[in-house]
Amino acid sequence: MRTEKEMFDIIIDTARSDDRVLAGYLKGSRANPNVPRDIYQDFDIMYVVKETESFRADTSWMNPFGKVILKQEQDDAYGYGERFGLCSHYDKTYSWLLIFEDGNRIDIGVETLETMKEGSNRNKLFLPLIDKTGCLPQLPPPTDEEFYVRKPTEAQFQGCCNEFFWSLCDVVKGILRDELPFAMTTYYAQPHHMLEVMLGWYIGSKTDYSVSCGKQNKYFKQYLPENVYLLYEKTFPDSSYEHFKAAIKTLCRLFREMAVLIAESLGCTYPEEFEQGFMKYTKAVSSD
Repeated sequence: MRTEKEMFDIIIDTARSDDRVLAGYLKGSRANPNVPRDIYQDFDIMYVVKETESFRADTSWMNPFGKVILKQEQDDAYGYGERFGLCSHYDKTYSWLLIFEDGNRIDIGVETLETMKEGSNRNKLFLPLIDKTGCLPQLPPPTDEEFYVRKPTEAQFQGCCNEFFWSLCDVVKGILRDELPFAMTTYYAQPHHMLEVMLGWYIGSKTDYSVSCGKQNKYFKQYLPENVYLLYEKTFPDSSYEHFKAAIKTLCRLFREMAVLIAESLGCTYPEEFEQGFMKYTKAVSSD
């Protein structure tokens, strides 16, 4: 696998030798001083260019990066463009996700000077790599503060508790109907997600809301106490309904423990009535 220096040398040299490129900057985890370094990190690169069409029409300018073994483009069906609502305005910005045969990955985009000035493709994780025309903004050192866990309002806390127990009723219904796809998808999309929101608030409350849990909460193991993380692991069931029901019990236990602590930190009351409503529903439908 090529080293980080080798990759950056190629990225910068490619920009330097192409007259269409005005500047280039780094985004993402490699620009984040708080992220542990490893060989799996993407190189999130944006080139500021005179126009985007020629880059889309002929992608041979990517050849110096190496042999691509898997690629996804912004306008691919079911791809990241659809997920993030980016399937438009290709004359202003366009991007590619590239995986190379040595295991390195570059997520690279091109944007016009006007688009760069608008700042729609960047945040505070911004690190200039090359600026041939002096067009890049002078910004403070990169920081991930935009992604810190935010302290919830009481309304948000109550809403999270309500959604957790309300959506768990649908999961129970799916199990009773033997509708595994519905039950499992609902479980992860709604109540399990609400648990993760609550766990994020717990981490925030212990760190004065000054850390990020990372994309898809990938730093939970780093920030959660070991006993809490071990319980969290048990909330991931397999396709066995017996194991699924056990996971739901653990889910409810962990959610309640975390929610009570967050309620105390916010100076509000844990909504017992939501939990009791779920328990009564479960008992009523399971006794039929």
